[in-house]
Amino acid sequence: MAYLYLLPVLLPVLAGILIGIVKPLRKGNQTAWLSVAALAVSLGGVICVACMGLPRLELFTMTPVLTVALRFDELSGLFSVLSNTAWLLVTVYSAAYEAHDERKYQFYAWLLVSAGAMHGLFCSENLVTMYLFFEMVTLLSMPLILQGCTRESVAAALKYLFYSIAGAFLGLLGIFYIYRVASVTPVFTAGGIALDLTGRENIFLVVVFLTLIGFCTKAGMFPMHGWLPTAHAVAPAPVSALLSGVITKAGVYCVIRILYYTVGAEPLRGTWVQYAFLALTLITIFMGSMMAYKEKVWKKRLAYSTVSQVSYVLLGLGLLNPIALIGALLHVVFHSVSKNTISLTAGAVIYDTGRTRVDELRGIGREMPITLWCFTLASVTLIGIPPTSAFLSKWYLAEGALASGTGILTWLAPVILLVSALLTAAYLLPTSVDGFFPGKNMPAVRRRHEDMRMVLPMVIFTAAAVGIGIWVTPLLQYIERITGAVLS
Repeated sequence: MAYLYLLPVLLPVLAGILIGIVKPLRKGNQTAWLSVAALAVSLGGVICVACMGLPRLELFTMTPVLTVALRFDELSGLFSVLSNTAWLLVTVYSAAYEAHDERKYQFYAWLLVSAGAMHGLFCSENLVTMYLFFEMVTLLSMPLILQGCTRESVAAALKYLFYSIAGAFLGLLGIFYIYRVASVTPVFTAGGIALDLTGRENIFLVVVFLTLIGFCTKAGMFPMHGWLPTAHAVAPAPVSALLSGVITKAGVYCVIRILYYTVGAEPLRGTWVQYAFLALTLITIFMGSMMAYKEKVWKKRLAYSTVSQVSYVLLGLGLLNPIALIGALLHVVFHSVSKNTISLTAGAVIYDTGRTRVDELRGIGREMPITLWCFTLASVTLIGIPPTSAFLSKWYLAEGALASGTGILTWLAPVILLVSALLTAAYLLPTSVDGFFPGKNMPAVRRRHEDMRMVLPMVIFTAAAVGIGIWVTPLLQYIERITGAVLS
């Protein structure tokens, strides 16, 4: 039964290869619905694996200590279900968005194989497996940014590739060192593995810091954030949603595995590594919010918002206490569903109207009311207005900071979180206000047809963004079990 691990990895990959090489599958909308079916079965496989508690599955062995193996734990379940659900809904949305693209079969092929790689990453048993799938996610998702085949998309894809590979190499440095100092074969263990650091404390801290910076590149943390606004702005809307809502979480996942399942919190608590890491997250939160506030191109504004919001999660991870970690894991979920909604609504408006700037959206609520309502509710969630979901995650993050004992950062972190929330309101809500209340001088406009293939995923994401915050107990209990295992 352990081979069931391979279903969510291999099925999307095989379906993507079929779409790429079998021409009859490219007719009409067959490509889209084959992709939806493959991802639906894959999601079912993820849920089965999560419920069955299967043993590890070793794929192959390179040396006695270097093995590539899959294993599912509660952290894997959180990220895998979130990722596969988002991928499925985004693919349904793409059935309309990519309907008239002559190269849509390429889009779906790369979409599917990158979904398989993402699931492999989230089910990794050790650092080597994690690194292998981390690199595969980069290489297989890059063609999605290239889909437009313009000079800008080529430049953005190359920038994404170079940043990601540079970050991965820093992560590889840490993996080399951890395998050198590990007292046992490094396998992800709640609370960390045994490391022989006698006489190596200083170099250990330097290596861990560089490793965190490396994996945080995928999460868009300063100073390695530059790829995200560039790639987000030129990528198709479904890809923008996955970049913001899911692919950035690949970096978050790797940071969690390093901090809480390999190194452990105790060797880092109170060190310069913790303070430097927290400082970078706070810089990113404030900088991303300010850049989003100043940006007038809609998709780039949303990209800078992602830069800021994902660093909320990194802040919670770096505080190294249970309350903040709960807030970080909650925000992984809440940010994903909210930002997926916002990115898809922006894509729908651009697709139907061609308007790409924020100052062109006056009155759009009369033309596309369902779309703008979804945008508005997701924006309220991302700001953190109760009872929507992100209010709870930000509450836990602020409480965790106040209880962290990290000197000036104890109070500075909640202040920056509050300022960032105000800036988030300032760069998101005017779109809704101007969209629904354009003023008396606005000429009459006709209501546009809103394609149900686009509307349905947006409505589901919106309902999740609002509803999970109201009925949060099952998710909170699940996350508390993860937190209790690594910070007991």
